[in-house]
Amino acid sequence: MSDSDTRKIRNICILAHVDHGKTTLADHLIASSGGGVLHPKMAGRLRFMDYLDEEQRRAITMKSSSIALHYKDHSINLIDSPGHMDFCSEVSTAARLSDGALVLVDAVEGVHIQTHAVLRQAWIEKLTPCLVLNKIDRLICELRLSPMEAYSRLLRIVHEVNGIISAYKSEKYLSDVDSLLAGPLGEVGDENLEFVEDDEEDTFQPQKGNVAFVCALDGWGFGIHEFAEFYASKLGASVTALQKALWGPRYYDKKTKMIVGKKGIGGASKAQPMFVQFVLEPLWQVYEDKDKLEKVIKAFNLSIPPRELQNKDPKVVLQAVMSRWLPLSDAVLSMAVRCMPDPIAAQSFRISRLIPKREVLDNGIDSNVLSEVEHVRRCIEACDSRPEAPCVAFVSKMFAVPLKMLPNRGAHGEIINNLTSESGDGESDECFLAFARIFSGVFYSGQRIFVLSALYDPLKGESVQKHVQEAELQSLYLMMGQGLKPVNSAVAGNVVAIRGLGQHILKSATLSSTKNCWPFSSMAFQVSPTLRVAIEPSDPADMGALMKGLKLLNRADPFVEVTVSRRGEHVLSAAGEVHLERCIKDLKERFARVSLEVSPPLVSYKETIEGDSSIMLENLKLLTKSTDYVEKTTSNGRCVVRVRVIKLPASLTKILDESSDLLGDLIGGKAGPTSKSSETQISSIVEDENPIETMRKRIMDAVESDILSTSENDKDQAEKCKRTWLKLLKRVWALGPRQVGPNILFNPDFEGNGTDCSVLIRGSSHISEKLRLVDDSNNGETVAKTSSVATQALSVDAERLQSSVVSGFQLATAAGPLCDEPMWGLAFVVEACISSLAAHSDESETSQQQPEQFGIFTGQVMTAVKDACRAAVLQKKPRLVEAMYFCELNTSTEYLGPMYAVLARRRARVLKEEMQEGSPLFTVHAYLPVSESFGFADELRRWTSGGASALLVLSHWEALPEDPFFVPKTEEEIEEFGDGSSVLPNTARKLIDAVRRRKGLPVEDKVVQHATKQRTLARKV
Repeated sequence: MSDSDTRKIRNICILAHVDHGKTTLADHLIASSGGGVLHPKMAGRLRFMDYLDEEQRRAITMKSSSIALHYKDHSINLIDSPGHMDFCSEVSTAARLSDGALVLVDAVEGVHIQTHAVLRQAWIEKLTPCLVLNKIDRLICELRLSPMEAYSRLLRIVHEVNGIISAYKSEKYLSDVDSLLAGPLGEVGDENLEFVEDDEEDTFQPQKGNVAFVCALDGWGFGIHEFAEFYASKLGASVTALQKALWGPRYYDKKTKMIVGKKGIGGASKAQPMFVQFVLEPLWQVYEDKDKLEKVIKAFNLSIPPRELQNKDPKVVLQAVMSRWLPLSDAVLSMAVRCMPDPIAAQSFRISRLIPKREVLDNGIDSNVLSEVEHVRRCIEACDSRPEAPCVAFVSKMFAVPLKMLPNRGAHGEIINNLTSESGDGESDECFLAFARIFSGVFYSGQRIFVLSALYDPLKGESVQKHVQEAELQSLYLMMGQGLKPVNSAVAGNVVAIRGLGQHILKSATLSSTKNCWPFSSMAFQVSPTLRVAIEPSDPADMGALMKGLKLLNRADPFVEVTVSRRGEHVLSAAGEVHLERCIKDLKERFARVSLEVSPPLVSYKETIEGDSSIMLENLKLLTKSTDYVEKTTSNGRCVVRVRVIKLPASLTKILDESSDLLGDLIGGKAGPTSKSSETQISSIVEDENPIETMRKRIMDAVESDILSTSENDKDQAEKCKRTWLKLLKRVWALGPRQVGPNILFNPDFEGNGTDCSVLIRGSSHISEKLRLVDDSNNGETVAKTSSVATQALSVDAERLQSSVVSGFQLATAAGPLCDEPMWGLAFVVEACISSLAAHSDESETSQQQPEQFGIFTGQVMTAVKDACRAAVLQKKPRLVEAMYFCELNTSTEYLGPMYAVLARRRARVLKEEMQEGSPLFTVHAYLPVSESFGFADELRRWTSGGASALLVLSHWEALPEDPFFVPKTEEEIEEFGDGSSVLPNTARKLIDAVRRRKGLPVEDKVVQHATKQRTLARKV
């Protein structure tokens, strides 16, 4: 395929909030350009891309699916994506394979929370967006707005969407400025000034042609360009001039027949903008006055079958005329062809996101490998479609297709045998296809290629062989919604389905014809799987089938996570209730085909202590020199452990939690279960920066912001706090749990040394060194000082026990004292002093017998540190931390009362309520605990008779203010709550007890729940 053919390809996806009309729009585009797979009369009703039974039943899209369209001489790969927050991972897979995005916004509902999410996804993946304002007819028929009111609403929506994009632009701009200022002087080259772009210009401008106004259900739509062409000859103006004037404060002066600004119209306050006068007024007239339909038919010479014109339903007649006067597919597809880039243009500016530039530090690398790696990157950047170019593709997800759905004939009509199962056992009826985009070269059926995982590094050679596999492409298919069209080959720029990779790819991967290729960067997911349930088969004999089914489900769904808990349960993690229901249904009916028992949702909590951020300096003093500590001694008495604990500032805790992936890469720790599939939103936006400097800057900024917020008035105190924190950050020994968590273990203060017969165990501040929070010179001095004071034998023991202290800290932070949940936002100082064995051997036992009696000494130290950390937390007023959803609710006025009642029952905290301008709907924002969210949508629908809708997005972690061990002590408390025996357990205690019961931990509970009075029998002597 030549460059000219590649330039006629467009890869676009449709992104929007749920129920804003994505699939309906896709239906009309398929009906007009899909080669006859969908009749135009069925468009909007059939929902062609929602081919799963569950999608049709629920009337929402649950997966991203592609279809190839032909518009004029262009080939368009259209990917429809879900709008529900539970399936936002599918939006990520669709965005990675596309070059442009059609962002739909409902003209009545306006911008919603998922609109923000999809715009961010498009920005992260460097897609070129076009705005489609849908459901324009509702402004006329439902809201009964005048053309001027409708124009104001549309203008406000366009401004709001532009505001969101400009916020992302300014975020990138500021981060680039910071990186330039932080860099060495004199290195500000042209490549560093790429960010200096025209930020003042709005992204979406109807006069530029990248905004369309449509009614997807009735099949009509237009851009400014269409009306500019209509009026060009009539008004005697050029199309270009009219296109600029038909949006914004431009007015048509009938006397002078000139287009003027606001000042030019003088005192004529009734003058309407040209968009209202020449675009909206005619539309309103056609909708409100049926006689105007005849004029439209004659004026534009429309050919409409008489049968449709004679229909008694006026809406059918209106739809017939409008869809022929302003065809939806022409308006949208012409905008896509005109405004969205072809693969060659798109890959040249998306390359920094797809394959970021890596700094090569090691000089001992083979120059041939390095040159080939750079050659492959240049081919991807140029979208090289020559047969001799290296073949590179990216698989964004695997999807399961029943074997019977695969085509029986090949591209040339030959019969294909589809019964060769990839699982090798022939039992599975499902075949896994890879949803892929080719970025370079030509792929053929039967070709041998390398499958590269995200951790593969071509410069490391043999050491990373486990991250590369060789596979054969069995078949290539062009996707047509549910249908598949076999092809022998596919060139760069196309989106295809590939068979034969089911055994080699779990979720996503890079395909390459050469090993010397960088893998594509991981996709950024907006949320992480938070809803977890334990599943087991109803019949224990079906455990094998369930295991196989879970493996298939894990591969088929890009976002689901299957793990085994410490108790041996199979835990399924999903994004939300709808996602979970679909996963369970797929397991029962497709993958495992056994009856299942599903546990109640397993909610994650965290544990922290009560902390007052307003007295930060006093808290820091407690951590350094204070008698407020917990002391534990090992069984053999050789090691005394003292632990102090304080609460970390909220901003620092948040940064450590959000940057766990980045910290895992820098430190080499093991990231948590969600980090393999999710990137933080911050790290995905800032590219081409030194990650160590980025992390260091975030930590310092977080500490400074907390200090400034707590000490706004007292500058001296703020300066003291800052100095103390800078000293502390130079002593970071470890992070926990799992080496990357939001808890910090600080080295003990080096001034406080042990006695003559004991030595303090001091770790190396290697975390501070890796994050460049400490100078190497200071560390060397400290080591010299300690070695001169300590005796040689005890120093060796102290060095050997460093890992035991860290392990004890990791165990303690992974399972807190309240209910074995991870700790959150705590800073520990562990002072472990070891003494010689002779000092504690008063009895006649030999030194060889003592370790045998009390166990291995390293294990004793680990246990002592763990117990001391947990006891220190219990001593400092422990609190439970629960995850919170941000909840956006929409309802009409009459259902506000029932909606607030549902929120109150579920411990929700309402943030704000506002009425949507020009409509009877209220939008309410609230925080809802995750533990209270199960069944929330059903209860809300039931109490409001379906009149309210809610969308939940994971927001943050929040500590419960209630003390789980509360006992009334003061007279006022006893008067309010009664004496200690009759106090009912508070919310925190109930949640803790529920988790402890689930984990099989002891719970203080009354044994007798429903006792009856004992009857005393007469005693006869």
